[in-house]
Amino acid sequence: QVQLVESGGGLVQPGGSLRLSCEASGSIPYIDTMGWYRQRPGKERELVLLEASGGKTYWDESVKDRFTLSRDYAKNAVFLQMNNLKPEDTAVYYCNGSPVPGVNYWGQGTQVTVSS
Repeated sequence: QVQLVESGGGLVQPGGSLRLSCEASGSIPYIDTMGWYRQRPGKERELVLLEASGGKTYWDESVKDRFTLSRDYAKNAVFLQMNNLKPEDTAVYYCNGSPVPGVNYWGQGTQVTVSS
């Protein structure tokens, strides 16, 4: 059984920063692709940032130059550094891990609220 455990959400003022963390536990030696999705109020879940092995990265244009993804491949962990946060970044953020195409594991979600 593979679990993705997230931490680091919370309330922050516009322009502030937060760092989200996610680590996989369970019997899985390696996860090829890991990253983050979010679900904003009243919207579908959407990609934020994703990195596959070899460094290929996918991102939403709205977070370019503000959010940075990093990975610890040895620990099957992924981190999301979010800077210059905006109210429209308010969402539940979900960690995603995909060891092979078509297989996806999800974290429980962590709330990020950007408000003054």
